[in-house]
Amino acid sequence: MNFPAELKYTKEHEWVSVEGNLVTIGITDFAQRELGDIVYVDINTVGDDVEMGAVFGTIEAVKTVSDLFMPVAGRVIEVNKVLDAQPELVNSDPYGQGWVIKAEMADDSQLGELLTADEYQSIIGA
Repeated sequence: MNFPAELKYTKEHEWVSVEGNLVTIGITDFAQRELGDIVYVDINTVGDDVEMGAVFGTIEAVKTVSDLFMPVAGRVIEVNKVLDAQPELVNSDPYGQGWVIKAEMADDSQLGELLTADEYQSIIGA
Protein backbone atom coordinates (compact mmCIF):
# COMPACT_ATOMS: atom_id res chain seq x y z
CA MET A 1 0.00 0.00 0.00
CA ASN A 2 0.99 3.56 -0.62
CA PHE A 3 1.14 6.29 2.08
CA PRO A 4 2.79 9.47 0.73
CA ALA A 5 4.92 11.04 3.47
CA GLU A 6 3.98 14.62 2.50
CA LEU A 7 0.31 14.05 3.37
CA LYS A 8 -1.46 14.12 6.75
CA TYR A 9 -3.90 11.38 7.76
CA THR A 10 -6.87 10.76 10.06
CA LYS A 11 -7.86 7.74 12.10
CA GLU A 12 -11.02 7.68 9.95
CA HIS A 13 -8.85 7.04 6.84
CA GLU A 14 -8.92 10.43 5.12
CA TRP A 15 -5.77 12.06 3.77
CA VAL A 16 -5.03 15.79 3.58
CA SER A 17 -2.75 17.69 1.24
CA VAL A 18 -2.00 21.25 2.40
CA GLU A 19 -1.25 24.22 0.15
CA GLY A 20 -1.38 27.48 2.12
CA ASN A 21 -4.87 27.60 3.68
CA LEU A 22 -6.31 25.25 1.05
CA VAL A 23 -6.59 21.53 1.67
CA THR A 24 -7.35 18.70 -0.71
CA ILE A 25 -9.02 15.71 0.95
CA GLY A 26 -9.54 12.12 -0.12
CA ILE A 27 -9.56 8.61 1.29
CA THR A 28 -6.46 6.54 1.81
CA ASP A 29 -5.24 3.60 -0.22
CA PHE A 30 -6.05 1.39 2.79
CA ALA A 31 -9.64 2.72 2.95
CA GLN A 32 -10.36 2.22 -0.74
CA ARG A 33 -9.05 -1.36 -0.53
CA GLU A 34 -11.23 -2.07 2.50
CA LEU A 35 -14.32 -0.61 0.82
CA GLY A 36 -13.83 -2.39 -2.50
CA ASP A 37 -15.16 -1.10 -5.79
CA ILE A 38 -16.35 2.50 -5.35
CA VAL A 39 -19.58 3.16 -7.26
CA TYR A 40 -20.70 6.60 -6.02
CA VAL A 41 -19.42 9.61 -4.11
CA ASP A 42 -22.08 11.89 -2.59
CA ILE A 43 -21.01 15.35 -1.43
CA ASN A 44 -23.66 18.01 -0.80
CA THR A 45 -21.66 20.36 1.43
CA VAL A 46 -20.13 22.72 -1.16
CA GLY A 47 -20.19 26.24 0.30
CA ASP A 48 -20.78 24.91 3.82
CA ASP A 49 -18.56 25.43 6.84
CA VAL A 50 -17.88 21.97 8.23
CA GLU A 51 -16.41 21.34 11.67
CA MET A 52 -13.43 19.06 12.23
CA GLY A 53 -14.71 15.48 12.58
CA ALA A 54 -18.13 16.21 11.08
CA VAL A 55 -19.48 14.25 8.13
CA PHE A 56 -19.03 16.08 4.81
CA GLY A 57 -20.35 13.35 2.50
CA THR A 58 -20.54 9.65 1.83
CA ILE A 59 -18.75 7.17 -0.37
CA GLU A 60 -20.58 4.13 -1.68
CA ALA A 61 -19.00 0.83 -2.59
CA VAL A 62 -20.71 -2.26 -3.99
CA LYS A 63 -21.43 -3.66 -0.51
CA THR A 64 -21.44 -0.64 1.83
CA VAL A 65 -21.81 3.11 2.30
CA SER A 66 -19.26 4.94 4.43
CA ASP A 67 -19.29 8.45 5.89
CA LEU A 68 -16.52 10.89 5.01
CA PHE A 69 -15.23 12.93 7.95
CA MET A 70 -13.73 16.42 7.74
CA PRO A 71 -10.08 16.25 8.86
CA VAL A 72 -9.92 19.99 9.69
CA ALA A 73 -12.62 22.62 10.08
CA GLY A 74 -13.21 24.61 6.93
CA ARG A 75 -15.45 25.66 4.06
CA VAL A 76 -15.92 23.11 1.30
CA ILE A 77 -15.15 25.00 -1.92
CA GLU A 78 -14.93 22.28 -4.57
CA VAL A 79 -15.96 18.70 -5.24
CA ASN A 80 -14.10 16.49 -7.68
CA LYS A 81 -16.73 16.45 -10.46
CA VAL A 82 -14.80 13.78 -12.38
CA LEU A 83 -15.94 11.30 -9.72
CA ASP A 84 -19.56 11.69 -10.88
CA ALA A 85 -18.72 9.77 -14.05
CA GLN A 86 -15.66 7.88 -12.80
CA PRO A 87 -15.98 7.06 -9.07
CA GLU A 88 -13.55 4.19 -9.61
CA LEU A 89 -10.73 6.78 -9.69
CA VAL A 90 -10.90 6.65 -5.88
CA ASN A 91 -9.76 3.02 -6.22
CA SER A 92 -7.19 3.41 -8.98
CA ASP A 93 -5.64 6.76 -7.95
CA PRO A 94 -6.72 7.67 -4.38
CA TYR A 95 -4.01 10.31 -3.89
CA GLY A 96 -4.25 11.83 -7.37
CA GLN A 97 -7.26 11.98 -9.67
CA GLY A 98 -9.39 10.30 -6.99
CA TRP A 99 -9.35 13.26 -4.57
CA VAL A 100 -12.78 14.06 -3.13
CA ILE A 101 -13.01 17.72 -2.00
CA LYS A 102 -11.04 20.94 -1.62
CA ALA A 103 -11.64 23.22 1.34
CA GLU A 104 -10.44 26.47 2.89
CA MET A 105 -9.08 25.70 6.35
CA ALA A 106 -10.56 27.65 9.24
CA ASP A 107 -7.74 26.91 11.69
CA ASP A 108 -4.39 25.54 10.52
CA SER A 109 -3.42 24.65 14.10
CA GLN A 110 -5.72 21.62 13.68
CA LEU A 111 -3.17 20.14 11.29
CA GLY A 112 -1.12 19.26 14.36
CA GLU A 113 -3.87 16.84 15.43
CA LEU A 114 -3.52 14.81 12.21
CA LEU A 115 -1.28 11.79 11.76
CA THR A 116 1.96 11.42 9.84
CA ALA A 117 2.23 8.60 7.30
CA ASP A 118 4.19 6.51 9.84
CA GLU A 119 1.63 7.12 12.59
CA TYR A 120 -1.23 6.20 10.28
CA GLN A 121 0.50 3.01 9.14
CA SER A 122 1.03 1.94 12.74
CA ILE A 123 -2.69 2.44 13.48
CA ILE A 124 -3.81 0.26 10.57
CA GLY A 125 -1.06 -2.29 11.13
CA ALA A 126 0.68 -1.74 7.80
